[in-house]
Amino acid sequence: MGRWVEVADHVWVRRHTELDLSLGLVAGERACLVVDTGADERQGAEFAAAVRELTGLPWSVVLTHAHFDHAFGTAAFDGATVWAHPGCRAELAGGAQDQRTTWAAYYRAQGDPEAAARVETARIVPPDQLVDAAAEIDLGGRAVRLLHPGPGHTGHDLVAHVPDAGVLFAGDLVEQGAPPSFDDSHPAAWPAAVDRLLDLGARTVVPGHGEPVDAAFVTRQRDELAEIADLCRAVAAGEMTADVALARSPYPAAFTSEALRRAATSS
Repeated sequence: MGRWVEVADHVWVRRHTELDLSLGLVAGERACLVVDTGADERQGAEFAAAVRELTGLPWSVVLTHAHFDHAFGTAAFDGATVWAHPGCRAELAGGAQDQRTTWAAYYRAQGDPEAAARVETARIVPPDQLVDAAAEIDLGGRAVRLLHPGPGHTGHDLVAHVPDAGVLFAGDLVEQGAPPSFDDSHPAAWPAAVDRLLDLGARTVVPGHGEPVDAAFVTRQRDELAEIADLCRAVAAGEMTADVALARSPYPAAFTSEALRRAATSS
């Protein structure tokens, strides 16, 4: 189960202990927008019920990216328009089974076969409103702007900016409470994507995992990501060994090793 945190007038974050996940809700006068849907249909249904405790307005959904914990709960939002980057739709179509296999194995190793089964059986809902670069959703008296800031955490990250509230839902382009995840990342491009987020001037940034943060936190994380990008470049150029990069990294070795691997395979 989760708990609500209101970060601005009619803008909420749903915080979950599991994976330290943060989901979002933005309400206007005529409609509301749900930001990500959770890891499986049960979590999605719990989130949908929590949304209905706050508002009965017609809803639509935006998926910040295709990772299971953000996108596998969408079936609970029956009939909703689902916004996402085209790469998110492609990944859900082609990579969902790999995610099911990986995360079901993880949950079974953690002694939670029920969670494993929920991930394995979650129905995948393909997005039907695709955003290549930018789009705006009118909720009635409030606009939410969707932006693809370029590759970063994935190649298809999408953020939701609520300008009148000074709030930005950043997905996993920003992480609080743990280092950013590099599993599907583009390390060289990630700092520039975060620069574009900072240019939006939001006072409150909601990460995909962790508590809401301010622009100063995002700036510090951007600088850490730039360090990672520089280390990846130096290793690729033969200017530095991987061991030296691991020793100099601002992040633990497992995260840095994944960044080095991804830098060698992503553009």
